[in-house]
Amino acid sequence: MTTGGLAGDALAGLWQTPPSLPARWFYDERGSRLFDEITRLPEYYPTRREAEILRAHAAEIAAGSGADTLVELGAGMSVKTRIMLDAFVAARGTLRFVPLDVSEVVLTEAAAAIARDYPTATVEPVVGDFDSPLSFPGEPGGRLVLFLGGTIGNFDDERRAAFLGRLRAGLGVGDHLLLGADLVKEPSRLLAAYDDSARVTAEFNRNLIEVLRATLDAEGLYVDDFEHVVRWNAEQHRVEMWLRARRDVTARFRALGRDWKLPAGDGMLTEISVKFRLPALGAELAAAGFAVARTWTDPAGDFSVTLARAT
Repeated sequence: MTTGGLAGDALAGLWQTPPSLPARWFYDERGSRLFDEITRLPEYYPTRREAEILRAHAAEIAAGSGADTLVELGAGMSVKTRIMLDAFVAARGTLRFVPLDVSEVVLTEAAAAIARDYPTATVEPVVGDFDSPLSFPGEPGGRLVLFLGGTIGNFDDERRAAFLGRLRAGLGVGDHLLLGADLVKEPSRLLAAYDDSARVTAEFNRNLIEVLRATLDAEGLYVDDFEHVVRWNAEQHRVEMWLRARRDVTARFRALGRDWKLPAGDGMLTEISVKFRLPALGAELAAAGFAVARTWTDPAGDFSVTLARAT
């Protein structure tokens, strides 16, 4: 995680009303490990549902994409990715795997494990995020980009369109995208998934304060001064995570040379998670230059995985 990148996002977001930060800054080493723990919580259904879909259709995805290069955006620990790696190695024998993530420590650890467990795969980890222009190794027409976990929901409408446009610009005709997206459902289930009884998600959210403090050399910024709050925004069909100040917060960001204040009771928006309806998602993909080849859902209709071809 770079000081410069976080500094730019902090300057752009913390002095807005309400203050906000992009969700990618959750994923320092501790945040990445906390999120891995979240994916195994009973309330957090997306990981289980997506894995269920991948297990049922991985061989079909490998055949339909025809890819020999797998690129994973936001790879993290690459747990679900192993389902895809198993299918592609079984179908092709050899494979190039390019995991991309902002956390160098977690990425290096996960890439080493993949290289050990898949000796016929060439593993090429890349440290980076999604806001820069995207380019991918491999021959056009032979690449499959994995964007799993419902992470597409972390972008609002404008940023989502921009991201899909950058992604399409980095691909050639015939390359494919495999996109995991959470679906609209009862708000009670959605809120429980982001506010678990074990409070792991609360710690994950509040860890952002520690990332800010450590990376931007902040004085007067303390994790215990913030509480985890989750809301359902029905108008924009999205879950929102906030950090609400328990007292008046006054902090000095030495790396920015600026003071920041948040009155008691006010909040900082730390994550959105948009939930989708499939026709609208297909229209967004088409607008970005992707043709939907196939969409699968789990039997409960909770989650979707879409294979789309760059046109």
